[in-house]
Amino acid sequence: MFMLNLILSSILYVMGVLIFVMTRKHLLSMLLSLEYIVLSLFLLLLIYLNLIEFESFFSMMFLIFSVCEGALGISILVSMIRTYGNDYFQSLNIL
Repeated sequence: MFMLNLILSSILYVMGVLIFVMTRKHLLSMLLSLEYIVLSLFLLLLIYLNLIEFESFFSMMFLIFSVCEGALGISILVSMIRTYGNDYFQSLNIL
């Protein structure tokens, strides 16, 4: 049962990375795929912590940091939409 959960969460992580690589046009779709990757990593973390019978305090810290990452991504998205009018990466001039 443990190996099945490990393989499933690894497949979820790889699918999230593939979606992240394939959807480079919009910032919102990239942020959603990053959150999907974070959730699959959280699942991997829970499986690992249950395997070694460790406390779940570290998983709560991981969730706190992932929520902060999501809030920063949303603030960047709002700032970009207010400045450029859309969330296309092609409209950015990074010089």
